[in-house]
This record gives sequence, structure tokens and C-alpha cells, in this order.
Amino acid sequence: MLIREIILESFMSYDYARIPLKPGVNIVCGPNGSGKSSILLGISVALGQSYTERSKRLSDLIRWGRDMGRVTLVLDNSRRRGRRPVPKIKKDEILLTRVLKRDGRYWFELDNRPVNRSDVVRLLSRFGVDPDNMLIIMHQNMAEQFVILPPQEKLKMVEAAVGLEPYRRHVLEARRKLSRIMSQEESINKLLESAEQTLNYWREQYDRYQQKKQLQMKRRFLERELAWAKVSRKEEATNELDAKIRRVKYSIGEIEKRITSSEDRVKSLQETLKSRKAALREMLEERLRLEGEKARQEATASLAKRILNDLEELIAKQQEEIKAFVSEFGLSAVQAGGNPGLREHGFGRSGEAARRLHERITRLLTPRIEGLKTSIGLSTSRAAEITSHIEGLRDKVESLNLEMDSLLEEVLDERVNLALLRYQKENMTKTLNELEGDLKRALRELESEVLRAEEIGPRIAAVRSVEEILDEMRVTDGRIAALADVSEDIERMYESYSRLYLELKEKSRRVAENREKALNEVQARMDAWRTVIRRLIERVDAEYRRIISYANAVGSVRFLNEHDIEAAGIEILVGFKGANPVPLNVYTQSGGERSTATMAFLLALQQHVKSPFRAVDEYDIHMDPRNREVMANLLISSLEGENVQYLAITPNQIYFEGRNVHIITVQNIGGSSIIKESL
Repeated sequence: MLIREIILESFMSYDYARIPLKPGVNIVCGPNGSGKSSILLGISVALGQSYTERSKRLSDLIRWGRDMGRVTLVLDNSRRRGRRPVPKIKKDEILLTRVLKRDGRYWFELDNRPVNRSDVVRLLSRFGVDPDNMLIIMHQNMAEQFVILPPQEKLKMVEAAVGLEPYRRHVLEARRKLSRIMSQEESINKLLESAEQTLNYWREQYDRYQQKKQLQMKRRFLERELAWAKVSRKEEATNELDAKIRRVKYSIGEIEKRITSSEDRVKSLQETLKSRKAALREMLEERLRLEGEKARQEATASLAKRILNDLEELIAKQQEEIKAFVSEFGLSAVQAGGNPGLREHGFGRSGEAARRLHERITRLLTPRIEGLKTSIGLSTSRAAEITSHIEGLRDKVESLNLEMDSLLEEVLDERVNLALLRYQKENMTKTLNELEGDLKRALRELESEVLRAEEIGPRIAAVRSVEEILDEMRVTDGRIAALADVSEDIERMYESYSRLYLELKEKSRRVAENREKALNEVQARMDAWRTVIRRLIERVDAEYRRIISYANAVGSVRFLNEHDIEAAGIEILVGFKGANPVPLNVYTQSGGERSTATMAFLLALQQHVKSPFRAVDEYDIHMDPRNREVMANLLISSLEGENVQYLAITPNQIYFEGRNVHIITVQNIGGSSIIKESL
């Protein structure tokens, strides 16, 4: 565990908050805008990161209306296996504070005493924390940034996270040592070659003095040839510059044509997009109208059904009343009419009247009932037709949205292309100006060379290069000097250069041996680096395959270019919903798939990471609910039994029944973030 508590004072949306962290997994959740990410941002600022999510200046992180903000981390310096992480500080807690002033002044404090950044770096190194490693602290959108990193940068970041950087450093140091030895060998060989040439010179038998005049005449001719050879070289240089200028001008013209074409393309795409937006609005308005019509038809049918039920209940009720009437007196209306005694009391007339009244009401209501049934059928049928039409409109809207997304991507691509073309034009224009300036200077130098050559003699065709002429002039000068200095000193000079040559030859032999040793050292360190990296990636790959399978996906982690440490890298592959694994990038997978694959890789790496503190912000962004729950539980499982403190931030509510998870809920009430924690 690294951080016991975070104290935020006048920092972003926090007025004052104390946020305790526990060993293991700490989940920060809450709605968007509540201040969740500000917690991790505060940690990063206190640890010395200059990265900020929402501002380019640290002073912008101070709460509005305040002149100063503070972020304090209570670091755990308790004994671990009998030793404290920072032995010089004899207490269990260390207060690391970053003070931010509105006027742009910032400073660190360690236990309330000002310190500089290097002191903070040394402190964090004692804890084994590198806050600038994206795999240790991953802010919002850093998952996307990690995806687009080149394989080489991914590998370097993994090496730093798992503590394998020394292997790469040892290889590079051995290479630099080899480079120095090879440079030394090259210098010695050049000296050896020069000494050998000089020795051969003193071995030569000199010509007699009568050759001296011929050599001097040759020397004057070489001076003249050299002067005009320099003129020829200057002329070639000016011609080459002129040809480059013509090529650059032609390229600028071609780029201008492409810029015009690209601008026309952007305008055309924007007009098409505008028309598609208008069509989309019309479809949405039509759908709204149909939804209203559907609601009216359904309401009409519902009302008719209620009236129909009421009428049928009325008729049934009357039938029951007549039956009850007859049953009460135990005879029918016909029987009552044929019995004088009963007829005298009115039983026959009442029964007949009730029957006729029921028949009359039934005749009156039957057409109304039939009409209601017809109305219900028509309304139901019309509602079904409208529903079908709405479904058709929905499909058209989805198709139109897809087309608009494609158009937006084309507009963006074309604008990027246009910006690149303009950038190329600007660079080529600068190049053209530079070339034209170089040409002017070259013409002035050419004029000076011509004047000097004319002073020496008339122009002659230069068929050799300046270097070749200079070499011959040096040889000629040597021969002239040899003829002038023939004396008994020749033997002494020969012996001196013989000793020098032998010494250089011995040095060359020793340097060659050192080069072979350095080569072997480079190879041995390279093999060690390759072995540990390959073993790490094999373990991470196996764990990644297992984790990604829980998300109904397949994938792997590959070690690329393992024989070249500069080109070596890590490639992450993934395939969802039965698709074959392909490299993880921003173009192939969806946002949720990228988030899931990135989190799976981070989880696969966890058991190898050395840092006692790790954090990730919105790791489950774009994930579907199932993968969000799977990754959350895998995160907890991967850290069980590890002496690690993990901070995960999510805007989603996730339930961990029976799991040892520290839940921190953030809410923004009245513009101020409030913390609530639970286990």
C-alpha cells in the first residue's frame, strides 16, 4: 500500500475532502461531473506529473474563487518485512503536498517543509513508483492513447512497469561501449595506415636532383588544374541547386493543385452532409407525426372497447333481472296471463312488459355495439399499419445515420489531408527560399573562384576531382621535399616511423580483441534481455488469452522484432464475436472492444508490475454491462494476495457481494464534491 489518505483543499470541485484509501482495490464511482477524476488528477499532481486532464496550467485546477489549492498524500511508511520504504524518515506516515497558487507559483512540501522536484523523485523511487508510466497511472482517454502507441513504445512502457528496464539499459550501454571501441579502432587503423604510408615514403629511393625542376613544373600545372577543378565543382553545385529549385517549384505547383482538389472535395462532402441532415429532420418529424396518430388510434380503440364492455354488461344485467323476476314468482309471463287469479294481480302484465322492454333495448343497442366493434377493428388495423410505417422509418433513419457517420469520417480525413498538403507546401516554400539563398551564395562563391583561377592561368578542362588533384599535389610535394632533404637523417626518420608503426599495430591488435569481447558482451546482454522479455510476454499472453475469453473474445500478445532492440515491440491482438484476432487499433475495434482489450492486457500484466500503487480512470468506458462486470471482478481477483493498492474510477454502479472492495462514492452537491465511503 502506498497512499493512506488523499486530502484535497480548494482543488477543482472540492472545497475540502479527506479520501481514505485501503489496501487492495478502491473503486471510485459516481455520476459524470461529480469529481471522480479530480481525485486521480490530484494524486498525479502531488506525485509530480505535469499532466492535467482539463487544463494546460496547474493554476486552473484551483477551485473557482480561491487563490490557493493544496493536494496532500498521506504515504504509508510503515515497516514491511522489518524495513521502512524510506528508512531516513522514522515514522509510519509521510505527508507529500503540492501547493498551487493562482499567480502560477507551485511547490512541493514534504512533511510541511518545502522540497524540490528531485527530492520528490528520489522519494517515489524509494517506494518504487513511476507516476509518468501510463501503465501505472492511466487517466481518462489514456486507454485510447495506449492503443495508438507504436509497439516499440508499448514494450518500453511494459519494461518500465515490470522493472526490466535495466536489461535494456545494459544492452544499450554495451552497444555504446562497442561503438566507442570501434571508433577507437577506426582511428588507430587510420593512424596505422598513415604511419605505413609515411614509412613507405622513407623507404623509397629518391630520384636525383635533376628531377626536381620537372616536379616543380608539374606542381604549377597541378595548382592551375586545382583552381579550375574548384571552379567546375562550384559550377556543378550551382547547377544542382538550380535543378533542385525547379523540382521544388514543380512540386509546389502539384501540391497547390491537390490543395484545390481537396478543398473542393471538402465542400462537396459538407453539402452532401447538409442535405442528409435535412432528410434526417424530415424523417424524424414524420415519425413524430405517426407516433401521435398511432397514439390517437390506440386511444380510440381503447375507448370503444370500454363502451362496448359497458353495453354488453348492461344487456347481461337486464337479462339477469328478468330471470330473477320470473324466478321470484315461479312462473312465466305466459302462464300468468292464462290464470285469471294471477292476471288479476298484474303478474302477467309485468312479466310481458319486462320482456318487451328488454327486447327494445337490445334492438336499440345492437347497431351501436356492431358499430363499436367495427371502429375497434379499424383503429387496431390503422395502428398496426402506422407501427409498420414507423419501423420502416426507423430503419431509414439508422441507414441515414450510418451514411452521415461515413460522410463525417470522409470530411475529417479530407481535412487532415488538406492540412498535410498545406504543411507540405509551407515546408517546400521554406525549402525553396533556402535553396534560392544558397544559389545566390553559390554564385558569389563561383565568381570569386573564377577570378582566382584566372590569376593562375587560362582555363583548362578539369577531368579529375579536387580531392584527386590534392592527393597528387601532396605526393608531388613529398617527392620535392624528399629531393631537397636527402641526408643522413633519412635512416633515423625510417627507424622512428618503424617503431611508431609497430606500436600502432600492437594497439590495433589489442583494440580488435576488445572489440570481439564487446561484441560478445552485446550478444550476451541481448540474449538476456530477449529471454526475460520473451518469458514475460509468454506469461502475459497466456493470462491475456484467459482473461479475454471471459469477454467472449480471443486474442494474444506478440513479441515483435525480438532480434533488434530498437525495433522490438509488443503487439496486442483481439477478436470479438467469433472474429479472428487482429491488431488492436482505433480503426478496427469499437470503443467498448478497445476498452475491454486494453483492460484485459492491464490485468494480465498486474502480477508482474512492481509499483505498489496503480490507478485507472474510466477503465470500463464504452463497455457493455456484462464485460464491465466481468472486468471488475477479474480486477479484484488478479490483485488478491498481492501487496498492491489499486484505484479504479468508473461512472457506473457495480456490486461486489462478498468481495473485499473499498467503495468510494462521489456526489456533487451545490457545486461541491462530497465523498462517501463503504466496504
